[in-house]
Amino acid sequence: MSGVLQTEFEFTLPQGYADDDGELHRDGVMRLATAADEIKPATDPRVESNPSYMTVIILSRVVTELGTVDDVTPRVIENLFVSDLAYLQDLYERVNERGLDAVDAVCPECGESFTVEVSGDSTPGGGEGNGHASGATGASPEMEVEPPEGASPPEDR
Repeated sequence: MSGVLQTEFEFTLPQGYADDDGELHRDGVMRLATAADEIKPATDPRVESNPSYMTVIILSRVVTELGTVDDVTPRVIENLFVSDLAYLQDLYERVNERGLDAVDAVCPECGESFTVEVSGDSTPGGGEGNGHASGATGASPEMEVEPPEGASPPEDR
């Protein structure tokens, strides 16, 4: 059992945030969320009038660095490209809810989605076993997930 909890996670946005001077910021850091990060925004008037705004406020609290941007505010998050917002939402979910050792996968034969746990050496660690043989489609698209014993692997694509 390791005694160190990882609380900060580096990331690179797919597109990047363009500031008012046109400078592009792609590299950043997200910290683990606290209970306050999810509770306090609920009383924000912007969330009360538009519940979808909760995501913007939460991400502005947990993204601690973004390139050379001095302060990651809700305005910064609002001005991200949709693909970058989706990327940060997925990262938030992975580090706070599912754990970084889980990736989403889709069975190439039946199309069923499921979660696969992976270890740092890109070998499967169990997952929510459903007997599917598939390639992961989440954070590591090039990683192949081994089929369960006795199952035949999918045809080469």
